[in-house]
Amino acid sequence: MRTQITTLIALFLVCYSILGAQIEGDNLFAEDQIVKIELDFAQTSFWDSLVLNYETETYMKGDLTLTDLTGSYTFPDVGVRLKGNSSYGHPGNKKSFKIDFNKYVTGQNYDGLKKLNLSNGFKDPSMMREKVFFDVSLAANIPCPRANFANVYFNGELWGFYTLVEQIDDQFLDWAILDDDGNLFKAGANFGGGPAGGGNAADLLYYGPDQTNYAERYDLKSNEEEDDWTDLIALTDFINNSSATDFENNLGDHLEVDEYLRSLALDNLFANLDSYTGSARNWYIYHNLTTDKWEWIKWDANETFGSYGGGGGGPGGPGGGATDMTELALDHHDADRPLIENIFNSPILYAQYEKELCLLTEDLFNSTYMDAKIDKLKNMIQESVYADDNKMYTDANFDTNVESNITAGGGSPGGGTTYGLKSFVADRHAFVTSELDCATITSTDHLTALKASVSPNPFDATVRFVFEADQIASIKIYNTLGMQVFEQAVQGQSQLELQLPFLDAGIYFAELNVKDSAVKRSVILKMIKS
Repeated sequence: MRTQITTLIALFLVCYSILGAQIEGDNLFAEDQIVKIELDFAQTSFWDSLVLNYETETYMKGDLTLTDLTGSYTFPDVGVRLKGNSSYGHPGNKKSFKIDFNKYVTGQNYDGLKKLNLSNGFKDPSMMREKVFFDVSLAANIPCPRANFANVYFNGELWGFYTLVEQIDDQFLDWAILDDDGNLFKAGANFGGGPAGGGNAADLLYYGPDQTNYAERYDLKSNEEEDDWTDLIALTDFINNSSATDFENNLGDHLEVDEYLRSLALDNLFANLDSYTGSARNWYIYHNLTTDKWEWIKWDANETFGSYGGGGGGPGGPGGGATDMTELALDHHDADRPLIENIFNSPILYAQYEKELCLLTEDLFNSTYMDAKIDKLKNMIQESVYADDNKMYTDANFDTNVESNITAGGGSPGGGTTYGLKSFVADRHAFVTSELDCATITSTDHLTALKASVSPNPFDATVRFVFEADQIASIKIYNTLGMQVFEQAVQGQSQLELQLPFLDAGIYFAELNVKDSAVKRSVILKMIKS
């Protein structure tokens, strides 16, 4: 996270001089909602064509009508293609798919967005794992796509209830990173067979200076014409070939360290092993040219809450393969994950990682916070889930899995345990907090010690800050022009709730200033007013 408000002001002027008050995608993602997606294809055999096009990732034309809380909008000739890896292989016709607004009509978009992803809820009886995980990640100020829900119709027929997920592209980078000129890499699919996908894992190992050695492991999603991977290769060189001391002291010159440690802690808490921690899939990394640091971006969270690995086991590794995913070791990771290995081998960095685990369990990953979120979403989506005749689970599976586990014979594909959302949070929280002494764990001065969070984010009128007691002296809020619009003194509290109905919709930044510090230090939290 950026620690100088002057740097932020410069970023505002560069990135948001033409943005206006609304963030691209606000119509779809600023509020929890179920969007209606109606796709009409000219051919009656449209499904056969979509399936035929899957392997080549070829788009097919269709007309789209999209209805959200702001109204209904029609778009001719959007591109549609099926997507997914393991999620594609489930029985039935409810496949994940992607919509490209401007594939055939140049410049066509909705609310500034060019693409949307529709996920089918594979291995998720609750139908909300991905939404919950991304919402919590956003509340923790971790770069990740926004998500909502959609009822999808093909040629007038209700096809199913889907999770609607934001595309990771330049529009995403504009609001989430405030920089979109750098290289954006996506981890490759790594489905070559054999352990961890057959040797093509996006593992961040160093394979020498030849760019072709990395081509099957990563996909460059920006600056494709330049096709220059020098920066990614240099990052892997640093990660793998630095001394332990050099890595510990200089990781912050290459990577947004606090942000990544918090992201890694979230993956552990949610047992999100279909990620760099385990499969080495489902992550992006972006080279922010403004800060000259890499930023980690989450992706594809349908197998969170311990769903990856089958039977609750998950992949093995130095952290130990847990038979009960609620008791996954805090240092769990697969072999050949040098970024994680080097972090965990550093006492300073590992202490900071533990600090992130403590802060997350105190503020977000606990039954008080999570159960309320889960209940709210269940009440919103239950009717739509029941109406989905193509879903992979029964209505009873949905109701049960929100609360507790489904075991073999109870609807879980391939047997094993599909963890209940609420029960997983309660049991995992109990295990993690029993392994840590959060009352005595402290950060070191080697890394930024100040930690804080803001929720809900996006917010409407009321916003809540949580931070360490007696550490913050004041909170100042700035708009995207760098102008201060609010200030509040803080006197010994560990949390503060502010009423901000007078702020216009848009992006803001809260500067939380450290109390009694000889050197002025602060943390900057990005806020979105809906």
